[in-house]
Amino acid sequence: MLKDDRTTYTQNRTSTTVELETAEAWAAALAEAGYLADDGMTAMVQLAVTLQRPLLLEGPAGVGKTALAQALAKVLDRDLIRLQCFEGLDAAQALYDWNYHRQLADVTANRTADVFTEAYILPRPLLRALMSARGAVLLIDEVDRADEAFEALLLEYLAEHQISIPEWRTVTARVTPVTILTSNRTRPLSDALRRRSLYHRVSWPDVDRETAVVKLHVPNLDVGRIVKVVAAVQRLRSFDLLKPPGLSETIDWARALEASDAADWSEAWVRRTLGCAVKDAIDMEAVLLRIRELVEDT
Repeated sequence: MLKDDRTTYTQNRTSTTVELETAEAWAAALAEAGYLADDGMTAMVQLAVTLQRPLLLEGPAGVGKTALAQALAKVLDRDLIRLQCFEGLDAAQALYDWNYHRQLADVTANRTADVFTEAYILPRPLLRALMSARGAVLLIDEVDRADEAFEALLLEYLAEHQISIPEWRTVTARVTPVTILTSNRTRPLSDALRRRSLYHRVSWPDVDRETAVVKLHVPNLDVGRIVKVVAAVQRLRSFDLLKPPGLSETIDWARALEASDAADWSEAWVRRTLGCAVKDAIDMEAVLLRIRELVEDT
């Protein structure tokens, strides 16, 4: 039977969260944490934190959706808790589970023992986010890979920032988690999930922004060589590949160039290191036929 009382986990120390009152302050803080957000992204992050609403990020794989949650945890000085979604994900893996072995042992020793208490609960990511003493940033990554039944499990958490545990009680948090959901649009998400979330579409960055991102992560590589890497990656994305290179591939390629003895961005060097950016055999064959396009005019 569901009990009416609630367990509220309070913050046991002074918050170290910096008050960020303007969009400019948020953009600067995220940049310091290694994430360059455009104006739209900055505005939605600020609203998600201020309004205590989940933020759904949709876009192709590799555009930096997951990295936002990592940077946000640094900015807010909170625990980063990640739930990687997959088909068949259920409550026992995402919300909570019971320590059945301990319950059985204690009931065997004492038939009157109450084995549905906090001592027997096994917190999974959503419950851990609610129980975090200093607050958490919860990343629900690739929610589109889970099925619709799992989306239904999320709704109470997304709307009320609480989880009802039938055998025990309803758990809520005084320090409301900041929740980031990501989707690569491999399937449509339910209207119920979308209504409970703020939304931002994340697209591929333009040349200037991608150059700035690479410069932030590979500061010792001169700008001229960064421009060559970025131009090549942007051209690869126009090739209609099965797996277009993401920002992490651009950064990896730039780091490879920094570590290389090659003085110039040459066709031979690009051919040798193409695996930094192209991660599929069919794509590799297609790109090798057009390798000169990655060097010419870059």
